[in-house]
Amino acid sequence: MPGGLSVRVEPRGLGVALGLLLVTLAAGVVLIGSGDFPIAPADVVATLLGDGTAVQEFVVQELRLPRVLVAILVGAGLGLGGAVFQSLTRNPLGSPDMIGFGQGATVGALTVIVLFDGDATAVAGGAVVGGLLTGAAVYLLAWKRGVHGFRLVLVGIGVAAMLTAVIHYLITKANLVDATRATVWMTGSLEGRDWTQFWPLLAVSCALVPVVLAYGRPLRMLEMGDDAAYALGVKVERTRVALTASAVLLVSVATAAAGPITFVALSAPQVARRLTRSPGPNLATSMLTGAALLLVADWTATNAFGERQLPVGVVTGVVGGVYLLWLLVTERKAGRI
Repeated sequence: MPGGLSVRVEPRGLGVALGLLLVTLAAGVVLIGSGDFPIAPADVVATLLGDGTAVQEFVVQELRLPRVLVAILVGAGLGLGGAVFQSLTRNPLGSPDMIGFGQGATVGALTVIVLFDGDATAVAGGAVVGGLLTGAAVYLLAWKRGVHGFRLVLVGIGVAAMLTAVIHYLITKANLVDATRATVWMTGSLEGRDWTQFWPLLAVSCALVPVVLAYGRPLRMLEMGDDAAYALGVKVERTRVALTASAVLLVSVATAAAGPITFVALSAPQVARRLTRSPGPNLATSMLTGAALLLVADWTATNAFGERQLPVGVVTGVVGGVYLLWLLVTERKAGRI
């Protein structure tokens, strides 16, 4: 019908999305019930519905629910940001982890910690500013009659190397207390996350996620190349700038909320694509995959090593490193690198 809205729904993609949503909810309930004061999943659900005891209400609502909600939003933001950049660069290695945006946010946060002794809010603001400035720098350095994926990846890798050197310099410049604080932040952790981290993260997510999802169709066309996208009526540079800015801000805010949690942005879009067996950016499933991956990683970090709890960034780093090696071998066998 002329002027009507056409929506294409792929049954497998919809089924995967619903399955990932159920996994995310189930992992969240299990994670809320885990800890020094264990709560059965049924009691967690009852407490969330307002039927728990006073102690359960306090533990769930004040201590554990904010952490789980922050984990969901951080994982979703990283997964969505990773999907955008991998589609824009047409490269599975075109992840914020690899092309400098995570390192830029880390430099911003460490600058506030080491040079200005800022509080948690100032550190989060520094991470956001650092990520945005890095995104702008990478985009401008990669510009040459437009921004092409291969050039963006190469420039991003170079910027990431320079920013890593700056990170090491800031650590060596810091006193012992600031160096310890910076190292803990750099590991990436959800420990102690509360409602003060959740609400700003929710506000940014509500503002940016619909924008990114609305560009899903033009992004799919951009994967075919700029010339094909132009022929199909896509405003290429405007679309690329809007998606880049939105994805950089999502990743920066996620990093500000939980520290630089590595490899979720790299692996979530690839896992989503293999689950759906569908080409294209798979934005919604990448977002749900990122949330589920981070929740499972956080449960592993807090429960799989006895009394010794690990920061979630350690688990994602180990698993993500193995995944990266596998991805490199796969891409080499396919002749793409």
